[in-house]
Amino acid sequence: MPQHPTSLTLIAASLPTESQASLPNLRRLFVEARADQEERAVSRKAFYNGLLFLGSITIFSLIAQKLNAGR
Repeated sequence: MPQHPTSLTLIAASLPTESQASLPNLRRLFVEARADQEERAVSRKAFYNGLLFLGSITIFSLIAQKLNAGR
């Protein structure tokens, strides 16, 4: 009878191995590849894109509530 993996074995299988842990941090590599001005510009753009995304979700949620309130 085949044995089904438990959640503990699934968690253990998803943990990084020693070779994966020794790989460099990708975010750090990208930060080091950019100048300070470029990094600030990229971070600022990502921040404003995040705000725009959250704002659009809020607006769509409010519109959906208004449309469903009459039902």
